[in-house]
Amino acid sequence: MTKSQEKILVAALCGLVITAAAGFAVQPARAAGYSVDAMARVSNVAHWDVLNVRKWPASYSRKVGAFAPGTPVWVERCIEAERGSDWCLVARQHTRGWVNARFLTPMSDWDL
Repeated sequence: MTKSQEKILVAALCGLVITAAAGFAVQPARAAGYSVDAMARVSNVAHWDVLNVRKWPASYSRKVGAFAPGTPVWVERCIEAERGSDWCLVARQHTRGWVNARFLTPMSDWDL
C-alpha cells in the first residue's frame, strides 16, 4: 500500500467515525420527542398578532405560515428542549410546521 493510499484510507475512516458520532449525537433529540395526536388552540398571542409557523423547530427557521389567536390546530408531536422552549409540529388545512409549545392550549372538547 502506498503512502497516498494510506492517507485516503485514514481520511475515509475518520469520515466514518465522525458520521457515526454525529448520528449518536442527534439520537437523544429524536428520543426526547413525544407523540400528541390531539387538537390544541393557539393561545397567549395578542388579538392583533399571529403565531408564526416555522419549517424547523427554531425561531430563526423559515416561516411557512401563521395562525391567528384562537385557531384550532392538530398537534402531531412535540419535542422537549434541554434549554429554551418545547416545540410542536402542528397542521391545519394546507399549513404544517413547528410552533413554540407555550402558544398552544390543549382542547379537551373537540369533535372532528
